[in-house]
Amino acid sequence: MKRPPLRFRQIHLDFHTSPDIPEIGARFDKKHWQKTLQDAAVNSITCFSKCHHGWSYHPTAVGKAHPHLNFDLLRAQYEACKEIGINVPIYLSAGVDDLAAYEHPDWRTMSAEGSYSGWNTSPLEPGFKMLDFHSPYLDYLCAQIEEVTRLFPDCDGIFLDIISQVGGGSRWSFDYMYARGLDPAKEEDREKCMQDALTLYYQRTTAAGKSQRADMPVFHNSGHIVRGDRAVLEYQGHLELESLPTGGWGYDHFPESAKYVANLGRDFLGMTGKFHTTWGEFGGYKHPNALRYECAAMIAHGARCSVGDQLHPSAAIDETTYEIIGEAYRDVAAKEAWCTDAAQVADVAILSSESEHQGHARNSGADTGAARILLEEHILFSIVDRGMDFSPYRVLILPDDIRIDDELEAKVNAFLAKGGKLLLTGQSGLRKDGTGFAFEIGAKWSGENELAPDFVLPASEFRPSFVKSPFVTYFPSQRIKATTGQSIGEVYDPYFNRTYRHYSSHQHTPNKPEPSGFDAGVIQGSITYLAHPVFSIYRAYGAVAVKGYVAAVLHRILSEPTVALTNFPSTARVTLTRQEESKRWVLHLLYANTIARGGQMRLSGGTVATNAAIEVIEELLPLRDVQVTLRLPAAVRSVTVEPDGTSVSFDSGDGVIKFTAPEFSCHQMIVLAE
Repeated sequence: MKRPPLRFRQIHLDFHTSPDIPEIGARFDKKHWQKTLQDAAVNSITCFSKCHHGWSYHPTAVGKAHPHLNFDLLRAQYEACKEIGINVPIYLSAGVDDLAAYEHPDWRTMSAEGSYSGWNTSPLEPGFKMLDFHSPYLDYLCAQIEEVTRLFPDCDGIFLDIISQVGGGSRWSFDYMYARGLDPAKEEDREKCMQDALTLYYQRTTAAGKSQRADMPVFHNSGHIVRGDRAVLEYQGHLELESLPTGGWGYDHFPESAKYVANLGRDFLGMTGKFHTTWGEFGGYKHPNALRYECAAMIAHGARCSVGDQLHPSAAIDETTYEIIGEAYRDVAAKEAWCTDAAQVADVAILSSESEHQGHARNSGADTGAARILLEEHILFSIVDRGMDFSPYRVLILPDDIRIDDELEAKVNAFLAKGGKLLLTGQSGLRKDGTGFAFEIGAKWSGENELAPDFVLPASEFRPSFVKSPFVTYFPSQRIKATTGQSIGEVYDPYFNRTYRHYSSHQHTPNKPEPSGFDAGVIQGSITYLAHPVFSIYRAYGAVAVKGYVAAVLHRILSEPTVALTNFPSTARVTLTRQEESKRWVLHLLYANTIARGGQMRLSGGTVATNAAIEVIEELLPLRDVQVTLRLPAAVRSVTVEPDGTSVSFDSGDGVIKFTAPEFSCHQMIVLAE
């Protein structure tokens, strides 16, 4: 029997509790717990079996209960929730376990140099210890999971956290490599050893989670859904997108991740936090308006909602936290009907750079820069890997560093043959063997510019309105000269590269007055090529001149977008979904003015660290006079603002619908019914 869909209003309740804290759970109050969750419109809460410290919060024959817990806290939480119809998935820390590391230090991950690896590398540093899945720890972990499924056979899922392997230098990893003819001295063999450890982990822990019920949902969390890694999906019952905007992820990480995950055929949650910063913070509260916006963004992108909280060791649920959460979740509850079974509509697909460079750092600059420009230009887009279908999209973008092999060349050519349009930037489109472009771009290529940074003066059609002179592009360009294609603009070289031998001014050398003779880009039929890695440049520098240039190119390629908006700022967001069964489209307009506040965050214990200031949402300013134009494949009989049902007057003809969105703040859903 198919499991019911994920609930929309979930809590992820952290409870990582030191053995040195007394009276664990002493202030748990069933009635207060129930009322607080109900008042906050919560309908699912993930509660803890075992925390990062390694302690269990229920009687256990496998692990050890917290030394200062004298009753079955998990059972009390579980039964209190079930009594009022709230779901309870159960959490176990998987990748870190301080108790296991203390009792079995040889189970810890180690570097090839023989030092501890992972979150905590020194015994004098506070922080959790990572365990090696090639060690007997995996047997111990699986026994704990199996015990939980026996104790709570009707729970609503198993959440396993911190799924990672690093180092490859433990005795268990060495034994594994010796037995398989791998050489521990070779980095690639250590990488294979760690990948094999992860595969073994996924197989065994998933089986343990399903040991009592084949339909038990199991989720393995590693803080990011790796693009292109399809092998892991078979072990995931659903997906949760951990993305705390104030905790190092920023406000653009979630939509970027959701644009990819929406194509994977899994229900998914967005996971933010109630914290001012990130996990592990007691007494930190973000403004209620921030949480309202974050939850609205989740449902607009096709996700259910999860808000992270951390329970006090006394198990007294915090009223302030749930008053803040309630403001967001009551709004979500009113809108769920228009967000259920809603498919995202997109004109453009970004072929993920991350998916094409497996094993490299996640959150590639090319992907993030491309996503940010499309978000800010209000272009409907998706993020795909090469295993996905390109045909639903009108434009395919290969951002910055996607070199072409035979398989990808054939797939892109099939997309072009069916009328699709292609945008290539930087090294994208070049063959992997270095012999030149895989596609006819209408220009001659002669390698990478040795002078950097160079400068661009786009042709007038593609020039930002405020720019009349060449602007710096920061990263090197590919040398191209238009032959049969239309030039997009000219490249200006610097006088020389900045070295100890010759330099000018503080930063880089100015451009020569005359153009270099090379082109900034070229258009040939359905293919547009830009010679610079413009998306990585935008991610790194946020240069508005670069964005204006790229935006002009994008709007030429996509001349009649599905959605066009005026009086809608770059910091606002738009999505469009289709509810096929209800025969309606839902337009989501989102707006919150984020402000950078504070300074560098210094975090420890495995939380995301960043040198950036925290993005804060406090006031929610209204937007008015937003002009909307939609091009839809069916006639529309009504336009309403939901959930209040207010009618919106509109004009329509030839498949084009035009109207003015009523004034709103934070989030507005406009429903167009056939």
